[in-house]
Amino acid sequence: MQASRRATIIDVAREAGVSIKTVSRVFNDAPNVSAKMRQRVQEAANSLHYHPNIVAQGLVGRRSYLLGLFYENPSPNYVVELQRGAVERLQGERYRLIVLPVEKASAIADNILAYVRSAALDGIVLTPPASDNPVILERLSEAGFPFVRVAPTTAPDAGPRHVTDDAAAAREMTEYLIALGHRRIAVIKGDPSHPSTEARMRGFREAMAARDIEVAEALVEQGMFQFDSGQRAAQRLLERPDRPTAIFAQNDDMAAGAIMAAHDLGLKVSEDISVAGFDDSAIARMVWPRITTIHQPVFDMARAATDTLVAMLEDAPHEDAVEHPFSLVTRQSTGPVPGTS
Repeated sequence: MQASRRATIIDVAREAGVSIKTVSRVFNDAPNVSAKMRQRVQEAANSLHYHPNIVAQGLVGRRSYLLGLFYENPSPNYVVELQRGAVERLQGERYRLIVLPVEKASAIADNILAYVRSAALDGIVLTPPASDNPVILERLSEAGFPFVRVAPTTAPDAGPRHVTDDAAAAREMTEYLIALGHRRIAVIKGDPSHPSTEARMRGFREAMAARDIEVAEALVEQGMFQFDSGQRAAQRLLERPDRPTAIFAQNDDMAAGAIMAAHDLGLKVSEDISVAGFDDSAIARMVWPRITTIHQPVFDMARAATDTLVAMLEDAPHEDAVEHPFSLVTRQSTGPVPGTS
């Protein structure tokens, strides 16, 4: 066989010394095929670098073996973690991942079924804000289309979900900043269309109220989960005559933007101004000083959500609600209130 020619099922059958029908039954998971025979065929396929045709398998079983990862998120670091988690779970599986980015999930909510069916998907993983969109959830549920949600903050009974507690995480970060002596704590909020934005704001307010510290509304700036929006918001905050002593940005991209704004104004981060983020994405470890943040297990949630979706499609046992733990990660971007160390 020429090296340039792609191996076929005929080649696998010849290599394994079995019939073409036997090879087909192995790759279609047909019953009554012994483990020894499956191993024999698989070893032959591996030696020939043969991979079964997913589309052809789908035609036989009325399945495409394609799963969708649906996202609308301006943070490339967050998206990379989502994709890594989903892809790792599908290693060695017959299922393949289709990445479906959209500019605005709300804009296609009414047509979500046409959207996923045009991609010939068997199921879909929804990420924020689509995982909270009531129209998307209703359309998919009514049609019986398999889906799993990553990090929703609303509608707990609207479908299988993998979550972390955004409000509790924001409370813990705020409590940490208060323990460092900060009272004038600014917040850079994320995209208002993402329910996690208000959940994190709620956690911040709860922590401040628990210590009888008034929230200075003038120090609450709107961002959009993007680096540039964080930089602009931080510049406005830091140019105030009564600037804050700490900034809590609702994701790491905006926190990195805040650090850049501080550098541009000649301020020393952690000494003149503390900056904290949320997510523990790659950018939190790439900027200097490295960012104190909340580790949100985005990779783990995406991997586990994909595992749940596969289990649903295979009629295997699975949990409908899983809460993943967060953790506070302290690094060099935060320190005591200026003049107290």
